[in-house]
Amino acid sequence: MISLPFILFSLVASITPGPTNILVLSHSARYGFWKALPIVLGGCVGAAGIVLVAGVGIGQSLMNYPTVQFVMSIVGVLWLSYLAWQIFSSPAVPLNEMSKSVAEQKHVGFGEAASLQVINPKTWMMAIAVISVFTQAGSDKTTQVMQLTSVFFVISIPCLLAWAFVGTSVSRWLDSVARVRCFNRIMALLLLGSAWLSLL
Repeated sequence: MISLPFILFSLVASITPGPTNILVLSHSARYGFWKALPIVLGGCVGAAGIVLVAGVGIGQSLMNYPTVQFVMSIVGVLWLSYLAWQIFSSPAVPLNEMSKSVAEQKHVGFGEAASLQVINPKTWMMAIAVISVFTQAGSDKTTQVMQLTSVFFVISIPCLLAWAFVGTSVSRWLDSVARVRCFNRIMALLLLGSAWLSLL
């Protein structure tokens, strides 16, 4: 039986600002709601998949190696730093004047969003905490893990979609070069900050 505390935990873990949320916000504001959906799905599938993997014991084994954690952290931070630079240096073109070539440039997709979760040690620690705290001894652990994974996935979808809707609302404000440049730089710095703060 899924408890209210787990539902609240999943809600807080999914909706609070973090690298994935910021990517969703930035992408939906710059390219539209539909372009952000692959990030939403990739982030949710990645996080839920890690809860599932942690539930079968692999996650705990992986986190027992500090070197693996360190390498995962560095790779994740460097990748997010690269994405932040891409956002920071992207063309400051008002959305209503955005050319087809800019609109069709490569976007962050499902795979990148899912892999972001995989290389984020904090996601692994969150998943291990979920399994440690919310599974009950004496019950069928496999069934419990499947239920926790499913509920976490279902809750995380509307949380990330909410960030996509906020991004779409912000897009109406991006009608000048100065505003687009300001938005890009704010999003880049937020992403960079969330990436490096994850090492603390």
